[in-house]
Amino acid sequence: MFKHDPLKIVEEIRLLFTEKGNSMYAGEPVTQTEHALQAAFSAEQAGEALELIVAALLHDIGHLLHKHDEDCAEQGIDDLHESIGAQWLLQYFPPDVTEPIRLHVDAKRYRCALDPQYHSQLSPASVLSLQLQGGPFEEEELKIFEDNPWHAAALRLRSWDEAAKIPNYKTPELEHFLIYVDRVLEQETL
Repeated sequence: MFKHDPLKIVEEIRLLFTEKGNSMYAGEPVTQTEHALQAAFSAEQAGEALELIVAALLHDIGHLLHKHDEDCAEQGIDDLHESIGAQWLLQYFPPDVTEPIRLHVDAKRYRCALDPQYHSQLSPASVLSLQLQGGPFEEEELKIFEDNPWHAAALRLRSWDEAAKIPNYKTPELEHFLIYVDRVLEQETL
């Protein structure tokens, strides 16, 4: 149980998107906010639990939190956004939100190890970040990932993440999804 004011946390998340969400999603034709909204909308359309919809919305919040340039991958820097974001969110949210976020890069590495077709469909920016993130998993890493109780949620999140790169795609606004954020936070304060 967390002892934080949900309204303040929602406002902090809104402010992050307001201040930094209009930056481009590195190497892709959408902004950080458009990417987040598309992923959350996909989770919502799939009928997922509130926690996974929130995870889809916030899966790349680490990009809004870190101090690197937008093109840091092109500079050979792995921004570790999945860890930064999950760690920051862990202050407020349950593992059903934070763990799929922490694991969404591992989910890409997992899929690339098992499915050459998946790897071949990655965008150039995603291929570059994959290299910086350690490349496809080795055999031992596959088993560790599969043993994690949130691996299936992380794989679903990964699918929405990869698909959330469509310019001018119509989704509900940020405020629509911040209602879900507030609901999850309210559950944690009960």
